[in-house]
Amino acid sequence: MDFLNNPGVILKYLPHRYPFLLVDRILDVVPGERLTAIKNVTFNEPQFQGHFPDNPVMPGVLILESMAQAGALFAAYTDPASLEGRLVYFMTIDKVRFRKPVVPGDQLRLEMVLVKRRRDIWRFSGKAYVEDALVAEAELMAMTRDAE
Repeated sequence: MDFLNNPGVILKYLPHRYPFLLVDRILDVVPGERLTAIKNVTFNEPQFQGHFPDNPVMPGVLILESMAQAGALFAAYTDPASLEGRLVYFMTIDKVRFRKPVVPGDQLRLEMVLVKRRRDIWRFSGKAYVEDALVAEAELMAMTRDAE
């Protein structure tokens, strides 16, 4: 299945829906190596009503969730057969660094690289950029489990 320019793929492999679907598009993918995705940050997202009304900033946990969702899509693209009827659950997030605020109007570019895979366990290195500026980075580990 073609991941690029096909929003149906995102909806097929992620159980999330608005307002918690945090990946808008997949730009590039190399199975078993890396995936690059986009999250468009818009002012009408519900978190900006309270974080913060006079100075809206995307919460860091949502940047991490965007990375986690991109990682799940990467796993689905790399090994779609192993994800049939399964979900990706994140186990750990380490070495998190937030470098710059992300605000409405920004386009968050998520770059996920596979560090290691052992059966149902995936370890990713993730970086989030706005234009050329690194805004966040983290190491994420996930496992796949049967959907209930």
